Amino acid sequence: MRSDPQPWHVRAVENRPYILVDADACPVKDEIYRVAYRLGIPVTVVSNAPLRVPQHPLITRMVVGDGFDAADDWIVERADAMAIVVTADILLADRCLKLGAAVIAPNGKPFTTSSIDNAVAVRAIMADLRAGGDRVGGPPPFGKEDRSRFLSALDAALMRALRQARP
Repeated sequence: MRSDPQPWHVRAVENRPYILVDADACPVKDEIYRVAYRLGIPVTVVSNAPLRVPQHPLITRMVVGDGFDAADDWIVERADAMAIVVTADILLADRCLKLGAAVIAPNGKPFTTSSIDNAVAVRAIMADLRAGGDRVGGPPPFGKEDRSRFLSALDAALMRALRQARP
C-alpha cells in the first residue's frame, strides 16, 4: 500500500469536505482535479494499480492491493458525512450512502438514499440475465453531456458540503 506524504486523515480532521475517487475506470479524474483546485478541496485517488496523478498538495494517490473490493473497502473505511465519493459502482455507492457520504457517478447522476435500492435491484436483475446467457446492453457511451452533468453535480455537492462545514 502506498500513500503520499499528506494522508487523507490529516485533512479530514479539519471538518471540511473531501473527495474520494474510485479511480481505476473513472473517466472524470481531470474534471475532479480542476474543481478541487478551484475550491481548495482535498482529493484521494484510490486504485488497485498505480495511476498518474498531478503532483499537487491537494491530491493524494492511494494504491491498495489487488484483492477483491480492496479499493471499495478502503473508501468505505474513510467515507463519512464530509465525503464526496465518485464511483460508478452501485454496491460501493450503497455502502457509502449508509455512512452519510454524498455519492456521484461519473456520468453526473447522484446516488441518493431514495434511489439506491432501485439501482441495486436493477443491477441484480441484469446480473441474473447475463448469468442466464441473455445478451443485455451496457450503459450508453460516455459523452460530453455526461461530463458536463458530472461537473454540475460535483460542484453542487461540494457547495452543499462547504455550507454544512461552516461553524
